[in-house]
Amino acid sequence: MAYRALILKTLSDMRASYWFVPSCLVLGAAALAGGMLWLDTHAAILDTLMPSDMTDTQIDGARTVLSVIAQSVIGVAGVMFSITMVAVSFASGNFGPRLIGNFMRDRGNQWALGILIATFVYTLIILRSLQASLDGGVDGFVPQLSLMLAMGLAMLSVFVVIFYVHHVPETINVSNIAAGLGRRFCAAMEATAHDNGTAPPPPIARGEGEDITLHGVGYVQRLDLDVLDDIAKDRSLTIELLALPGGFAHAGNPVLRVSAPVDDETRAALRSAFALGPAKTEDQNLVFLAEQQVEMLARALSPGMNDPHTAINCMNWMAAGLAAGAVKGDHFGIQSRERLRVEVLDWDILLQETFGAAWVYAKDDALARKAWDHALDRLERGPSNALQTAVADLRARCLG
Repeated sequence: MAYRALILKTLSDMRASYWFVPSCLVLGAAALAGGMLWLDTHAAILDTLMPSDMTDTQIDGARTVLSVIAQSVIGVAGVMFSITMVAVSFASGNFGPRLIGNFMRDRGNQWALGILIATFVYTLIILRSLQASLDGGVDGFVPQLSLMLAMGLAMLSVFVVIFYVHHVPETINVSNIAAGLGRRFCAAMEATAHDNGTAPPPPIARGEGEDITLHGVGYVQRLDLDVLDDIAKDRSLTIELLALPGGFAHAGNPVLRVSAPVDDETRAALRSAFALGPAKTEDQNLVFLAEQQVEMLARALSPGMNDPHTAINCMNWMAAGLAAGAVKGDHFGIQSRERLRVEVLDWDILLQETFGAAWVYAKDDALARKAWDHALDRLERGPSNALQTAVADLRARCLG
């Protein structure tokens, strides 16, 4: 599929956005309001679903209840939005601006705001239909089922507020932030581990074939390997990937090198395998997860914060991720294919991006330096001989 990388990148952006889930809930609330009003206009269905002693609400009472619900819910939603912005500002200032995405994609925040806004929209539609019935001259019509559901949504909103008040402090707890990054790092290490069984094709010398650059400028956020592999097989080409997800692409920085010159159609197809964006993301980018943990560690050890225990927590999670990957294999990230050459992530690279980068900040703090040393000791006792060798090399570079 052409531009599948762009489609997958767009879907990932929607998942990480703060507007997608609330927007879907609002549309669902509008559809629900229409369906409930349809049920209320059919007397036989109303008599079946609700006993007669629950259908005696008068128009003035219904209007008052719906108005109170709408005003209360939208007021609370505004307060919740303000709390979210304060939490995001606090987290980005203390833990790093690149961690904002963790709060934006938090499902708890998205659903909490979405349920309140959806309740407001639903109540407004029901309230407007009540007014419309009066203007139409139909005396005494009250959408009883719709009113009962509005009251149910109001009760649900109360519990959502209770959950949200508990959830926001949890999301900005530094231990929870480090744990969230650590768990995703562990999962990514396990998911992308391999033994590099497919021998990559030899590198293409500079000047041979053709270098492919992209028309846009930005970070590679999504890469469609299947498209590149299909093009390489169909046209009997060898392709060397020069820019992995997380790399920066511009006109002077080629992202691909092919073994032979290609026509405009093939060149466009190769470019369609890349999707760019303004910043790095975690999609297909194992190193970015490590970089976020190192950034938290660096800020924790800065003179302004001086929090070595948070730095130690980050190192523990980094060690856990590396240990989880060691059980699965010794190579990580995107894997080379028969006609596609990719620079895989080995232990030397991963250790440099994690504990090698952390050493710059941990070496001057006694507690952090001790934790750094103990974490490497545990990795050296792991099942991977390649990891043990890489740890010894890292120690030699940092301590030597």
